[in-house]
Amino acid sequence: MRAVLADITTMEVDAIVNAANTELAPGGGVCGAIHRAAGPRLAEACRALGGCSTGSAKATPGFNLPAKHVIHAVGPVWQGGDHGEAALLASAYRTSMDLALELGCRSIAFPAISTGIYGYPLDQATSIAVAAVREANAGPEPLDVTFCCFDARALKAYQDAGVA
Repeated sequence: MRAVLADITTMEVDAIVNAANTELAPGGGVCGAIHRAAGPRLAEACRALGGCSTGSAKATPGFNLPAKHVIHAVGPVWQGGDHGEAALLASAYRTSMDLALELGCRSIAFPAISTGIYGYPLDQATSIAVAAVREANAGPEPLDVTFCCFDARALKAYQDAGVA
């Protein structure tokens, strides 16, 4: 498990994770960047999936991305921390890991889910992400996991959470 400062759309891994909305529609931030880089077929594939509940994930092909798959994980909107946000965020990471294994992936890259427009505090979100991924990655054939950071602040948060 490692954290890097990079553009997730350029990661050469089996799957990248999209910080998606429940409609799986193109949005802003990392979601918009992934949709732009993957091309219009990604939005078509997402529409065919019929949405996704918060705390869960669904997969599509990567289309024009270097990654074979895009796993669309829906994290919670921050509402102060008393509305099950931590459990939903952990579930989004665990579900993404499970789905990557089902797809036969050996490597996966995550953004900091829910920390953009959804407002989840970065330090709390990264701690939850690292713990959930460690738990989900404890099987006999662990995935090569990269936390892809948009800026130095996110990279430091992952480092503070124990990721090299």
